[in-house]
Amino acid sequence: PVQRTPYFCSGCPHNTSTQVPKGSRALARIGCHYMVKWMNRDTSTFTHMGAEGVPWIGQSPFTDTNHVFTNLGDGTYFHSGIMAIRASVAANVNITYKILYNDAVAMTGGQPVDGVISVSAIAQQMRAEGVQRIALVPDNTDAYKHLSAFPKGISLHHRDEMDPLQRELRDVDGVSVLIYEQTCAAEKRRRRKRGLMIEPTRRVIINPQ
Repeated sequence: PVQRTPYFCSGCPHNTSTQVPKGSRALARIGCHYMVKWMNRDTSTFTHMGAEGVPWIGQSPFTDTNHVFTNLGDGTYFHSGIMAIRASVAANVNITYKILYNDAVAMTGGQPVDGVISVSAIAQQMRAEGVQRIALVPDNTDAYKHLSAFPKGISLHHRDEMDPLQRELRDVDGVSVLIYEQTCAAEKRRRRKRGLMIEPTRRVIINPQ
C-alpha cells in the first residue's frame, strides 16, 4: 500500500536547519525535527526532552567519530535543554548544538515558549556557560546588522552559508553553538490569518489594522 511519510511543513525552518555536511552525523530528540530520522540526512538515535546531546558524552570515548551535531528547539532550550548544553561543556565533548529559534512550540500547536526569551539572550547565556564559538544564522540578516546585544565574537551568516559554516564548527574543540532564527511556517500562516505580525526577537504583538 502507498504510505505517506510525515514531513516538514512547506517553509519549515527545519528543512534547512537539520541538514548536515557530508561526512557528519546528527543526533535526534523530541520535537518536529525528529522527523529528520525518516529522511536521508545522517541523523540517528534519539533521547528524551532535555537530554539533547547528552548520550554523546558517554559514546564519544568509544567511537572514531570526532564530532556530532544535535538539534534543539527554543522551547525545550528554555525549560531544560540548557542543562544538557551545560553538561556537554563540563564534559568537554566535541558537539555543535543547533538551536532553532522558531518563536513557537510548534510540535504541540504553536503555543508561546514558557517564558520571555530572545535570540540575543540565548547567545549571552551560551557565552556565560562557557561556549566560545557561537554563530547566528537568521531569517533576515539585515535585522541583525548591529550586534551590540550579543556577546563579542559571535558571527553572523546567511542561510546560504550553512554548509561551510557547519564544516567550520565541526572542527571546533569542545562545544559550539549555531543559533538558527526563523519563525515556524505553520505559525506564520496562523498569524497572517489573524491579521497579526510578531517580531520574533522581542515577542511584541503588532496589529497592522
